[in-house]
Amino acid sequence: MVFSTTPIYGLLVAMIWLVLWFRVSGMRSATGQSIGDGGDMALMLRVRQHGNCQDWATFILILMMLGEGVGTSALFLNAAGILLVIGRAAHPFGLKIDNAGHPLRYVGNGTNVLAALIMMICIATRIFGL
Repeated sequence: MVFSTTPIYGLLVAMIWLVLWFRVSGMRSATGQSIGDGGDMALMLRVRQHGNCQDWATFILILMMLGEGVGTSALFLNAAGILLVIGRAAHPFGLKIDNAGHPLRYVGNGTNVLAALIMMICIATRIFGL
């Protein structure tokens, strides 16, 4: 099977992931911290921004691949993919040490939960004929 929609969003999110990785790597070099965060809150923040991207991107891209594999409409795949990219682009700016309620954090998490729900419903519909 050839996937035609999911790889587009995989590539876009991979670029976001790479930028976040460079930010972690650069700060590790600047602080001399090879493993962990050494108590440096700024480094911890960058590690979590990158880690959160890793977690959500992997989960939703797997759901998109499964959805595309069972024949989910490109409309729903694109909707989930766009929400994933928006969420992963917004979330690092909303993840703040001193503000758990930053609006961009809600945008990041909300769009990704919505993308996951869209794909879960599409997969269930295709598998169980709901």
